[in-house]
Amino acid sequence: MSVDLESLYTDLHAHPELSFQETRTAGVIARHLVELGLEVEEGVGRTGVVTRIDNGDGPVVWLRADMDGLPVEEQTGLAYASTARGTDPAGNAVPVMHACGHDMHVTALIGALERLVATRDEWSGTIVAVFQPAEEYGAGSQAMIADGVLERYPTPDIVLGQHVTPLPAGVIGVRPGTQMAASDGLTVVLHGRGGHGSRPHSTIDPVVMAAATVMRLQTVVSREVDPRDVAVVTVGSIHAGLKNNIIPAEAKLELSLRYPDDAARARVMSKVERIIRAEASASGAEQEPTISTDHTLPPTINDVDATARLTAAFRRSFGEASVVDPGMFTGSEDVSWFARESGAPLVFWFWGGVDPQTFADALAGGTIERDIPTNHSPFFAPLMQPTIDRGVENLVVAAREFLG
Repeated sequence: MSVDLESLYTDLHAHPELSFQETRTAGVIARHLVELGLEVEEGVGRTGVVTRIDNGDGPVVWLRADMDGLPVEEQTGLAYASTARGTDPAGNAVPVMHACGHDMHVTALIGALERLVATRDEWSGTIVAVFQPAEEYGAGSQAMIADGVLERYPTPDIVLGQHVTPLPAGVIGVRPGTQMAASDGLTVVLHGRGGHGSRPHSTIDPVVMAAATVMRLQTVVSREVDPRDVAVVTVGSIHAGLKNNIIPAEAKLELSLRYPDDAARARVMSKVERIIRAEASASGAEQEPTISTDHTLPPTINDVDATARLTAAFRRSFGEASVVDPGMFTGSEDVSWFARESGAPLVFWFWGGVDPQTFADALAGGTIERDIPTNHSPFFAPLMQPTIDRGVENLVVAAREFLG
């Protein structure tokens, strides 16, 4: 009995879970893997799931899918839209949505494993399938590695993964070299001196300090980075105060920084820290800002030779026009830790989930940014088909290319 992939996808989409809370999702994955006759290890890196297919001598291919949702309130209007709620690490009740397509990633990998199990007589080697938690925290792959996944399973000869994105359905985006940017997540606490809102002169106002800092940080990319280079500085969160007539004692900023390599990281990080400290000093702060790093993700770098080989396989299977170079994405991923820590090459690609005519109309009208929801949008909703089937086929073609 084959897996009903569309039902699986809609179930996962309707029941997203936050990072390191993916217990229901892990259970659904494990149940389907057991039905395929596979042995399953659960609880890897807290909530991860791993299985393997041993099929004689040959290469070891790791296939990876992430499975966590995001604190986003879904607005797609889909019949299977999420109404789930969760609790974030700060204890806040938040809506939860699969706004980044990880439900599609899980569905495609389960479908690919079913196909590979059914065609064992056509290939040889070992497949290790990793269903990874907490990609959105940039922590899940390292949690699984810390839990010994690289010691308990055969060392990969190659690590493969994919991500659904706003490309036309049927299109694969892959490039050699840096496919996705490196990133850091920073939490900055600006320390002021609180007091009554009617007596601002007796305080050191961290709200004003924060406002000045946010605005000055925008000049890092616009005025201090060569226009030919890639860098992103985003302040995604700002919190200060509880009441309109109280000047608080501190303000908190949460930053997302992106860059293509370690040299660019060092340059951008030094400029960001310089501005944060300088604005605090300019505001008369009596205490240095507290700057802490929440996560660091390396660039996702595709192995040149393996990418050329896989690109050729995709073109043979799906046609020349189906494979494009999408350029470097400024988003970041933690999949590369599996390759980096094992010394294996990595190939990570994107596949489209947008109705091709809708995409073509938006492209012709110059309205892609407005009309095509991106990952992390509350309107992000990949076209169910052919996106699921192509996601399965991508993984099967990729795995078979590197297996014996």
